[in-house]
Amino acid sequence: MIAAPNEILLAEPADAWRSAFSTAWDVFSAPISGDAGAVVLERERAIADSELTLSGAAWELWRDFASAAPSASAGIIEFWQKTVGGKAVLILDGLSLREVPWLLAGAAQHGFTVQRAEPRATEPPSDTTAFAKAIGFATRSKLENDGTASPHLPGARTDSHNLPWASCAASLQSASAVVLWHHCLDALLHQLSGPGDGLRALTQKAREHFTSPDFWAFLGQLAKGRTVLITSDHGYAATGQFADVRDAAQAEWLRNTFKNQRFVPGAGETDPFLPPLALALDTASGPHRFVLGRRRWKNAAGYPTLAHGGLSLLEVAVPFLVLTKN
Repeated sequence: MIAAPNEILLAEPADAWRSAFSTAWDVFSAPISGDAGAVVLERERAIADSELTLSGAAWELWRDFASAAPSASAGIIEFWQKTVGGKAVLILDGLSLREVPWLLAGAAQHGFTVQRAEPRATEPPSDTTAFAKAIGFATRSKLENDGTASPHLPGARTDSHNLPWASCAASLQSASAVVLWHHCLDALLHQLSGPGDGLRALTQKAREHFTSPDFWAFLGQLAKGRTVLITSDHGYAATGQFADVRDAAQAEWLRNTFKNQRFVPGAGETDPFLPPLALALDTASGPHRFVLGRRRWKNAAGYPTLAHGGLSLLEVAVPFLVLTKN
């Protein structure tokens, strides 16, 4: 069900974000059949009104995002504290709500029980390092080969890599408590972000990953004696589908401030437009400025067709799935 703009505009921040996230989840988690690229594009269009409301009339809701939207990092910590017995957290870097249908369908086909399935919020800025810090690691690389411990995830054996799924089980060893951060989608996202049909290409690659026998064989190994949580550090924006900013002064301000990025560190000047093109927010990682909504602009270095770190629903909402297998 698509949330009406008034459900976002008139609600308290926590309820507004719940409504916006619920809308995105309902649209993107439905089963996919036929041409997956066309289906995902149609789903992008289906949430356009919600995106427009959040970047237009309800833009001030973003000031409450970090405190009002339930975060994936807090969910991981709660899961770790409350799960009795073996447990595993699988962070799929760059996983967005678009890929949920293949995970839910695959779970049903391979004998998993879905204990929990919902959207959660990323850390602003929605990038890898901010998320790593939120769960107790200085960077993603600190998880490599059990490199360091997190105060939030005591007893975890950690790893971080981009190995083929068939090779992933070896990194688990016999640990009963595991945190694995896999780079699969983020690596593809940056590889496919150049000029061209980035979203379609990434959709095809994602389907190959999450319907492959190797992925589900690995997940079966991960679930042996463990409850498994699957989530992500950030989603991504299909910026190749965004409309160019037509106003010359607005485009120049965005180009000068962000180049071809979706966020920049530091407070800096705010734009003079209303509704604003960007927001300056204090975050756990310090002050940053963020592009607001589905905007892109012409830039000498080009503009990526896939990106993350800005303020749009599919950048900041990620899957949060808890699975078990007998």
